[in-house]
Amino acid sequence: MTRQFNIDGKVIETNEQGFLCNLDDWSEAFAEALAKEEGIKLFVDHWELIGYFREYYEEHQKCPTMHTMVVTLGKGKGDQFHDQKAYEQHIYSLFHTDPVHELCKLAGLPMPPPDT
Repeated sequence: MTRQFNIDGKVIETNEQGFLCNLDDWSEAFAEALAKEEGIKLFVDHWELIGYFREYYEEHQKCPTMHTMVVTLGKGKGDQFHDQKAYEQHIYSLFHTDPVHELCKLAGLPMPPPDT
């Protein structure tokens, strides 16, 4: 069963979990609509992570793992995130359950493999 979103006059379909049926249908407007439906209010940190996921996927043709994200992005976030665990906790404060899964959906990417 699919879910449908009307984005700028175009019907966008996802699977029942919220992953796009057609990856080319992604837009910021879609991400905002999906986030709203899932009870997530998007702020700058959310958009930075969504952008990182899209860039990583374009370059590697796979979604980054939590470890890759924390190691790569945590270093550039300043002294408050010099500890990788602190940055991981920050990510979990933005996405309370399974951040990689949620970020892949919001970034319009395929469902990640389990335990990423």
